[in-house]
Amino acid sequence: MFRPVGGHREKDGGDSDAALLEAVAGGDPAAMAALYDRHAGWLHARLSRRCSDPETVREVLQDTFVTVWRAADAHRGEQAGGWLWTIAARRLVDAFRAQERAARLRTAPMEEAWDGGAPAGAASPSAEDRVLAGLEYGDVGTALDRISPELREVLRATVVDGLSTRETARLLGIPEGTVKSRATRARAELRAVLARMSPSPMGGPA
Repeated sequence: MFRPVGGHREKDGGDSDAALLEAVAGGDPAAMAALYDRHAGWLHARLSRRCSDPETVREVLQDTFVTVWRAADAHRGEQAGGWLWTIAARRLVDAFRAQERAARLRTAPMEEAWDGGAPAGAASPSAEDRVLAGLEYGDVGTALDRISPELREVLRATVVDGLSTRETARLLGIPEGTVKSRATRARAELRAVLARMSPSPMGGPA
């Protein structure tokens, strides 16, 4: 559906992101290709920093733009960067979840025979992959659900979705200073909850 791209460009032929997305919502494939050309390069680079598997990155990138094609009319505002990254980051978390489920299904018979040990040759996700996925489920996900909702949404945006302070402020409709203060409080609350759940669950200070 989409052609290969180069790097990210803020403007292309004078068309804003909002204008392109409006055209995409109307079913214009040329506008979709232009939006892809503009944003896919930096999305690919950012996804690659969070996932070491090129095939997973490729699939997540493709899924991101398929979602954009189907839901372009849901975007509000001029710039699409924060919105696109929110979609991509969540698709990446979905991919990690699917991989974890598949790994559990593959290892279940082995665990019965090997007393719960991981099978030889099993792929190990990177530390960053585990942190990103862990914020959505498991012990860290449970702890995240126990902190204040307004703090949780900032932590999800800045850590799970990987948005900058400015992008998070735009996404949540709050000042950048509020994003920073809430992020600090969120980490403190998360550490406190994790400490109550089990000693040193993250192997040291966050």
